[in-house]
Order: sequence, then structure tokens, then C-alpha cells
Amino acid sequence: MTLIVGSRVATPDGVVDGGWIRVDGTRIAAIGSGPPPHPADRVVDGWIVPGFVDIHSHGGGGATVVGADADQVRIFADTHRRHGTTTLMASLVTGQPDQLERDVRGLVELVDDGLVAGIHLEGPWISPSRRGAHDPDALAAPEPAVVQRMLSAGAGRVRMVTLAPELDGGLDAVRSVVDAGAIAAVGHTDGSYAVIHQAIDAGATVATHLFNAMTPVHHREPGPIIALLEDERVTVELILDGAHLHAAVAAHVLRSAGAGRVALVTDAMAATGVGDGDYVLGGLAVRVTDGVARLVDGGSIAGSTLTMDAAFRFAVTQAGFSVDEAVLATATNPARLLGLAERRGALAEGYDADLVILDEDFAVRGVMSRGSWVE
Repeated sequence: MTLIVGSRVATPDGVVDGGWIRVDGTRIAAIGSGPPPHPADRVVDGWIVPGFVDIHSHGGGGATVVGADADQVRIFADTHRRHGTTTLMASLVTGQPDQLERDVRGLVELVDDGLVAGIHLEGPWISPSRRGAHDPDALAAPEPAVVQRMLSAGAGRVRMVTLAPELDGGLDAVRSVVDAGAIAAVGHTDGSYAVIHQAIDAGATVATHLFNAMTPVHHREPGPIIALLEDERVTVELILDGAHLHAAVAAHVLRSAGAGRVALVTDAMAATGVGDGDYVLGGLAVRVTDGVARLVDGGSIAGSTLTMDAAFRFAVTQAGFSVDEAVLATATNPARLLGLAERRGALAEGYDADLVILDEDFAVRGVMSRGSWVE
């Protein structure tokens, strides 16, 4: 057993001052306040929050999930785990069908090993005019046979698919994804307000990086952003790195959608945890300058170099989130989306012992994953 005593412990019932957590094996055995039941193994001066859950990430530590190389995926997972992300999705980008199928099949075993929590297909069924950092030569409308081919290759491990529902066959693709037990996410879209509502009615429940790579709001055609924000069935992703969104926009989304409908994501690429320089994302050349990743050709933002601890810190210190609201957005809400709400995303008895120790400035001072300290 391990006993951790903290200044403040963020639980589903609120913040416990002077709290403690007892870990038995891989699970949380007890949480309490006041005098601990026995001498502490670790005393924390700061916050204890649940391990972060990132449903949208492409790389880190110089590695990428594209190509499904096991060593690369381990580097990716280890990089983000050191920053507090204890549950992580592997997000693939647009590619040709044969390559995409190989990558999906290659990631299945890594999902089964617990290295990543599932596979996210971002593309190729997205709008050419809102493609961002996706290969234009590989974009396609979602043909039913190809959609089913990718879902079948994943054998139930494809947990989310981002697509543009206005494409030919887009609404049917949403239904196919949902029927397969995966999350249908709306993103990289020029869809009208009406079409987006049709997609939600068809089963779409996530907005992929809201505001980014979608038609802006117009007072005569509200477009996808308003449709996704106003429907209580939709959880909205936000990238809080200071480059993708202004803090005031994030604060507005929190007020508009409510804390239960926001999921912070990194959309991280290989440069995360490494630094500025030249990289590749989905076959496209990317240059990272001052921590911001952009395509060499055209200058579109190409993912981020964000980690979830930095997103948590931005949310609380700049976007007006309370710590409880930031916990919902970085852990509880994304865990619910992945069907893990009974095991992860909160500090509660019986849950996986995934937790992050933060100091008063919300910098990481320790990470525990499944009951073991991350080195």
C-alpha cells in the first residue's frame, strides 16, 4: 500500500483540504481527510488531481503514432505520461486507405497492451477547404465500404472518427461509426448549421477542436460552431495552448456549454517535449517556431506542442476555469466519452490509481499511473 497526503485533493464531491489517498496495488483503496491512518509514504504540498485523459493526440517526444511503430508509440505515450496523461488515445491523420488500414491494424495490439486507450481516425473524410494539416491528395468522401473497412480493421479499438458530415455519404458514415460503438466527431467541416444538427441527430457527440478547422460563425449562417455549442448532446474539444484559441473564447465556451461538456485535448505532434525544428506530420513538412507548429507549405497550424498539464494550467490561470472545472475537462469528461467513467477520470475509491501531483503554480511534481510512480 501507498499513502499520499496532500494539501488539497480534487474529488467528485469537491476539494478535500488536508486530504489523503491510500493506494492498494493498482486501485485507490480509500480517500479521507484529517489525520492519516498511518505514516505517509509521500507528503504533497499542493494539489492531487486525477490522471489526465487525452482523446486527441498524434505524437510527442520526437515520435508519432502515424506508422504504428511500437517503439515510436511507446515514446509518445511515455512523453505524455510524464506530463500527467495516464490515459491516451492514438490519433491518426489522413492517409491513403491501404496505409491507414495498416496503421489501424498495427495499433490494435498496442491498445490491447494498454499502451494507448484506443484509436482515433482524424480524416480522411474531411472537407478539402478545412483540411488544415492533412494531405489533400488523400482526402475522400466516406464511401461505405471504405468506412467499414477501417472500422473492421480496428476490431472494436477504433474509439473515435472525425469527419465532415456535409460530404457525400457523411451522415451515413456518422451512423456507421456509431453503430460500430465508436464516437462520431464533427470536425474539419464546412457544414451548415442544419447539416451539423442532422449529424448530431444521427449520433455525432463530439466537436473536434471547436473553432479550429471549421467555418467561422456568421450572423446570417451560424454554421457548425453554434450548432455544436448549443446541443447538450455534444462534448466540445478545446486546444488551450494560447495559439489555437484566445483565453476569452475558452471562457465563453465554458459559460455557454457548461463544464460537463468541455474536453481539453492536446492535438500534440512529434515536437511535443522536444522543441523547435523541422518535423513531419502525415507526410507533410512541419516547422515548429516558438512552440507553434505550422505547415511549411501554406502555414496552416499543424497540431500543437501542448501537454495536458499545460492545458490544465492555462484553463485555470488564464481562461477562468476553477480547479474542479479543469478536472472535469481534463479527466472526467473525456473518460466518460471513452466509456471509462467507472474506472478513470476521478479520484474515488475503487478507481484506477491514476493521479497527478501539482504544485501551487499547477506544475507537475509527480505522476502515478495504475499505482506506480512514473519516472
